[in-house]
Amino acid sequence: MSKISCLVVDDEPLALDLIESYVAQTPFLELKGRCSSPFQAMEIMQEQPIQLLFLDIQMPGLTGLDFTKSLTNGPRVIFTTAYGQYALEGFKVNAIDYLLKPFNYSEFLKAASKAKEWFDLLENTSSKQDKEAVVDSIFVKSEYKLVRVELSSILYVEGLKDYVKIYTTTDSKPIMSLMSLKLLEERLPVADFMRVHRSYIVNLKKVTTIERSRIVFGKEYIPIADGYKERFQQFLDKRL
Repeated sequence: MSKISCLVVDDEPLALDLIESYVAQTPFLELKGRCSSPFQAMEIMQEQPIQLLFLDIQMPGLTGLDFTKSLTNGPRVIFTTAYGQYALEGFKVNAIDYLLKPFNYSEFLKAASKAKEWFDLLENTSSKQDKEAVVDSIFVKSEYKLVRVELSSILYVEGLKDYVKIYTTTDSKPIMSLMSLKLLEERLPVADFMRVHRSYIVNLKKVTTIERSRIVFGKEYIPIADGYKERFQQFLDKRL
């Protein structure tokens, strides 16, 4: 699989420096940021996809445990803490591993490798499911009724606060549905649809023109956010 995107969250600068150096030594990890509080982590996670958190537990304002409990379909977590009594609580929230400070690189690598095994298994399972079941349409609730949407007709999807707007080639107006963009993203086949911005998902088969980091659909311009450019460029590189 490609590198695991990760974020380090700790209120101690020395701990941030140490874990950042460990991530840099690990070939299958890619550091997307470091922050001193869960609130800063939330902002980063809204801008770009994060798969793995190295998360301190005892932090002012919001503990790592409470932060993890607040995440819905969020990244996997490896806890880092100086307090051994939190180990059981850490595993109750389905953490991949628990690193007790001070820990060395060997211990860090062992925990990170557990994360890699989990993501490898997830990727293999998803690939198998994609081969076994080909989905060509989905049903979404719109205006108190269920509407069938052919995936091949979707141009792009825009996510707003509490609902999404699905733009298609067959409807003059977007189909509006009360659901989150993330939930819809999980229902769309990853081979054909890609999130390019916190507010947009595009149908890769409909992408024909790209201009100044924007995807052009007629008179509409869909921005490609910095956190998603690398993955989108990989899609382009395979077709150049």
